[in-house]
Amino acid sequence: MEFTDQLAALSTRAIKQKDIIKTEEATKNALVMPFIQALGYDVFDPSEVIPEYIADVGSKKGEKVDYAIVADGKVTMLFECKNCGSNLIDCHASQLRRYFHVTTARISVLTNGISYRFFSDLEEPNKMDEKPFMEINLLEIDPQIIP
Repeated sequence: MEFTDQLAALSTRAIKQKDIIKTEEATKNALVMPFIQALGYDVFDPSEVIPEYIADVGSKKGEKVDYAIVADGKVTMLFECKNCGSNLIDCHASQLRRYFHVTTARISVLTNGISYRFFSDLEEPNKMDEKPFMEINLLEIDPQIIP
């Protein structure tokens, strides 16, 4: 199945399920993991998608990002997930920014399962940008950003 078709199917699922998803864990299972799969990653292979990846920041131990995507043995992408019903706010991005800085990831995604905000370090190396370079909203997919 093509990425566009998978995204359309996930959009339909999100529209149907968004009001019954009540927890972050349910958001991850119903929406985020299928999104990661649509990107081409095997969510059931812990050498490729690591849930609860430890990203300790300074003296803070046990800090975990929801998912780390690994390619060629290196963390390349991070996903920080929030509950489907929650708004994504700056403090959530700050949390993800800390994880980004201590890993080899060059892309990070902040999501509530509906909105996916993609960040990188385009402005300053190894420092996550303040603003996302792309956002995908499953309830209003912009066909021009998909390619």
